[in-house]
Amino acid sequence: MKKLRIAKRIKFLGTEQAFHVLAAAKEMERKGIDMIHMEIGDTNFDTPKVIKDACIKAVNENKTHYLPSQGLLELRQEIAKYISKTRKIPVDADEIVVTPGGKPIIFYTILAVVNPGDEVVIPNPGFPAYESAVNFVGGESVPLPILAENDFQVDLKQLAKLITKKTKLIIVNSPHNPTGGVLTHKNLLGISNLAKKHNLWVLSDEVYDRLVFEGKFESIASLPEMKKQTIILNAFTKTYSMSGWRLGYGVMPKELAKVISNLVNNSISCAPNFIQWAGIRGLQLPEKTIAKFRLELKKRRDLLNKELNKLPGIKCHAPKGAIYLFPDIRKTGKTSKEIFDLLFDKANIASLSGAAFGRYGEGFIRLSFGPVPIPRIKEAIRRIKKVWPKNFSRKNKILKIAYP
Repeated sequence: MKKLRIAKRIKFLGTEQAFHVLAAAKEMERKGIDMIHMEIGDTNFDTPKVIKDACIKAVNENKTHYLPSQGLLELRQEIAKYISKTRKIPVDADEIVVTPGGKPIIFYTILAVVNPGDEVVIPNPGFPAYESAVNFVGGESVPLPILAENDFQVDLKQLAKLITKKTKLIIVNSPHNPTGGVLTHKNLLGISNLAKKHNLWVLSDEVYDRLVFEGKFESIASLPEMKKQTIILNAFTKTYSMSGWRLGYGVMPKELAKVISNLVNNSISCAPNFIQWAGIRGLQLPEKTIAKFRLELKKRRDLLNKELNKLPGIKCHAPKGAIYLFPDIRKTGKTSKEIFDLLFDKANIASLSGAAFGRYGEGFIRLSFGPVPIPRIKEAIRRIKKVWPKNFSRKNKILKIAYP
């Protein structure tokens, strides 16, 4: 009998390293080793009780059946109110598609607008699912360097050079994973001008929109004439500590919403009914609840950032948003993988290599402070200091990275 074969296109599908590291750390825990989890993009807060109560109520009311693929109308109306208020643009329910988590919007958007051979400009380092989805559909991923030397802003001159006749889509992520950078108004305006000039779609990943510590969040969709060519991606995952609930949404022009809804119809049918009812309650939470989460995250950020900057060979930029530190370890002379191994094997701290987010992430590591309370951050710092070589900055040459 001949060996059964997997489709060739699967070789173009990437992966998100965080989940592999999480699995490895869990295996270590099963062996009795105390691991500190700084690898996964999650928070350790409990989902607010009112959200859980709303879900239980929906289940008890037998809201457990199919819904239209586009999503529960009542939830889409609530999302429309939220986006209209926060982005200062008119949005109605027909422009919204609800999905199980935010990732489907990435995948469905790329399936809907990118043809084989089309180019997509992607932030690098950046969320791995962007490049994976583009490559899977036969598109060409064009890395846009997001560098510490530029305060993790987009180099507009470089972006202009990367745009060609084949370019179809620009992906924007602010606050940014993995760097924590928040794009300024000037930066967003420059991106929008290029998108309008070349008639390009923009996928704006805004899942950390309410987790900004300095400055303020701004959506590119809010800029003049940008709503009609922008897809806003958002999710309940980070803001409401609902990672395991799997609830997200996209905001887009109505015609594209019809296409995306049909992709939902052909793949997952719909997001779970009772979870969508819980999402309504989440959007109705008072700002003070989110502010409490945000304040705690800022305390964690500040402590970890302060202590890491004391270590030889490290330069740590305080992220303006999101839930990650992205320390620059180039002066250690070590690769991202070598520092990852040191932390995992010697300090029992699960992190992520910066290179897991693209070639421009080499020379950095990502540490998530979202799932780690203050006492565990202090323990992580103690462990790092114990295994961290004292002569990095004197003995080792600065790691020089040759980018293509």
